[in-house]
Amino acid sequence: MQVFSTFEHSSYLELAITALEKVGVEKGSILAVPLINRVEERRLFDTLHRADGISLFDKGAAIGTAFSVVGASVGFVLEWGPIFWGLIGAATGFILGFIIDYVIFKVVHKRERALKGKHSEVVLVVECSEDVASKVEEVLWEHLAIGVARLEE
Repeated sequence: MQVFSTFEHSSYLELAITALEKVGVEKGSILAVPLINRVEERRLFDTLHRADGISLFDKGAAIGTAFSVVGASVGFVLEWGPIFWGLIGAATGFILGFIIDYVIFKVVHKRERALKGKHSEVVLVVECSEDVASKVEEVLWEHLAIGVARLEE
């Protein structure tokens, strides 16, 4: 039977490995694999096959609509007329909304992503017999594993 778990790279991982050895798991039956976390930035524009749920279009469309209505209304008294001023208002509003979304995504969400949640940095694989597996799981949870799973053969 194999037991998989993920940990942050900390002293709790070392303590978990030591506790597993005390439970009766051989040193050769424990495998710790460090993960390489993503360092590249997320893409701003989605493709047809890959979307992350973040849209830079929404605020631009809403503000562009509002500015086009105001531009068309004011355009009745201005020289170029309501159509041109409506298009100018729509373009200005869309660009303004896009810039607002872009700044929010780059500044605010980047800070939140850096602070949010725990990240698994090490995968621990333990090969053990079925009678020891429940004890191994208990030891892993006691030493602050982020996740634990069993794979029965």
